[in-house]
Amino acid sequence: MKLYYAPGSCGLSPQIALREAGLAFDLVQVDFKTKTTVEGDYHRITPKGFVPALQLDDGDVLTEGAVILQWIADRHPDSGLLPAFGTRERYTALEWLNFVATDLHKGMAVMFSPLVDATSKKRFAEGNLAEKFAYIDAHLARNDYVLGERFSAADGYLYNVLRWPPRVQINVSGHAAMQAFMARMEQRPSVQAALQAEGRPAGSYAAPD
Repeated sequence: MKLYYAPGSCGLSPQIALREAGLAFDLVQVDFKTKTTVEGDYHRITPKGFVPALQLDDGDVLTEGAVILQWIADRHPDSGLLPAFGTRERYTALEWLNFVATDLHKGMAVMFSPLVDATSKKRFAEGNLAEKFAYIDAHLARNDYVLGERFSAADGYLYNVLRWPPRVQINVSGHAAMQAFMARMEQRPSVQAALQAEGRPAGSYAAPD
């Protein structure tokens, strides 16, 4: 398998999941500006041009981070990345995957957009993202992980996106439970290996530079 990614992007969470499942894979870095890799035009892998993309051994390609996470979990149920089909816990996990993908991830994308001016970004962070962070912090104040005591694929995705606020000058240091979750995640070997593979530092997610 090949995982197409860009350092610091949403390609971190599927990398964590693949490592949690003990799967062998190659990392292929995508240049965001040119949409190219060492293999050539990235659009030949996915016309969307976005990361992550997971190319399977038979050449088939999966896109959309939340879907890739579910595929990894479902193909390798012994990894425990998602609860069993049909259980209430399963749907709780999917709720979180969708919340992170739509409300949080897409919301953070606004903060990175060159099409949105600085004043509008500040207002959006205060009027939209702040309540998302408060919701997450309140949940993690009662739970070590999204599903309680057990790690799941949703935690990898949440961790991935919560690394972004300092990069867009959002200070989340006041959310103690969220900070504890981030530190807890960085104790996992899969997270440490994924960060090392991307050349990204651990920590430094609490306050802007």
